[in-house]
Amino acid sequence: MNFEEKDFSAGEVILIDKPKEWTSFDVVKKLRYLLKIKKIGHAGTLDPLATGLLILCTGKKTKSIESYQAQEKEYTGSMVIGKKTASHDLETEIEHVAEIDHISEEQILELTNKFTGVISQIPPQHSAIKVDGRRVYKSARKGKEVKIDPRDVTVSEFEITGINLPEIDFRIVCSKGTYIRSLVRDFGEELGVGAYMSSLRRTRIGEFKIEDAHQLDEYVQAYSNYISEVIDKNNTEEA
Repeated sequence: MNFEEKDFSAGEVILIDKPKEWTSFDVVKKLRYLLKIKKIGHAGTLDPLATGLLILCTGKKTKSIESYQAQEKEYTGSMVIGKKTASHDLETEIEHVAEIDHISEEQILELTNKFTGVISQIPPQHSAIKVDGRRVYKSARKGKEVKIDPRDVTVSEFEITGINLPEIDFRIVCSKGTYIRSLVRDFGEELGVGAYMSSLRRTRIGEFKIEDAHQLDEYVQAYSNYISEVIDKNNTEEA
């Protein structure tokens, strides 16, 4: 990481591998404090329990956020069938259990075809979208259900990468606005047994890949070391 060539005020793009249990805005706040810069934002929210690629833009590069958000995304993850939660992931407790002995691998593989192409889905109640100017997850956490209209999204690839029931591993390539938790929920409903998402990792946004992202703690440590070296150098020159 060569920070000497960086000008965060003028505008930089930073790729971070978001840690589990951090919100996307937690990462923004951390880097805002670290870099001592006010103008910084991210190009696409990841749920707290998800990990993976988070694009952050500083300075004038924040004007590019919408263009990054609009790009195709790739995810890998896992779902557990035969069980449901209100949030469709592990943010909330399991509230439904069904038998899955009758579910075959052939059924699972065939069903992916129904969720490929242009599909209609309703975002989760536990999500960051706004309805009437309010984040719907805030109402969901108070036990209030908000009416959310269905929306069309595009799933260009839906690959089952492993089956070890009740867990199913997958890889999905999709358009902006696709909720993987909603897809998992609907997949479970089509199987007739329910499902929740047990893990999720964003591996690509457009041409940006997770392999090129920095671990947050390593990035913070490297920048802190760089600043310390700059301070030491300046003190030496002034002496």
